Amino acid sequence: MTCINKCGNACNGTLCLNICADSSASDLEPVAQVVHTLLGIPITMRSRNCNGIRMERGVVLDRDYTGPLLEEAIKTSKIVRGVPTEGVYKGKSVIVTPIRTLEGNTIGAIGVVDIVAALDILSMFKEYPGIVDEVEESRKRLK
Repeated sequence: MTCINKCGNACNGTLCLNICADSSASDLEPVAQVVHTLLGIPITMRSRNCNGIRMERGVVLDRDYTGPLLEEAIKTSKIVRGVPTEGVYKGKSVIVTPIRTLEGNTIGAIGVVDIVAALDILSMFKEYPGIVDEVEESRKRLK
């Protein structure tokens, strides 16, 4: 038997993820969980009209979360990189990207702590000289 979920697609026992400007922390949790599991770093996520979720070390720490850079990314519809001056991640580099519909409307944002900003890049390049070559090769393939 084939079921039909809210989005009108046959679900065949799978979960249908539907994110909108009014999505709650519970609605966003499956996506936050996937990104957090893949990257293994703190994740924050919220919809445009509702506070969202904050995850660290595999645990949901807050289901009513917002932050200044999440709000800025939603407001400007642009990627935001910065160091918050307030909130849980005060003083830590953060990257936040807007979540947009196919039509380009911003419906939320997702952010991560920027672990790259915390690395000593020069010492890494000295220790792993092949990294520069790998980065250049990747850049060429992307063009």
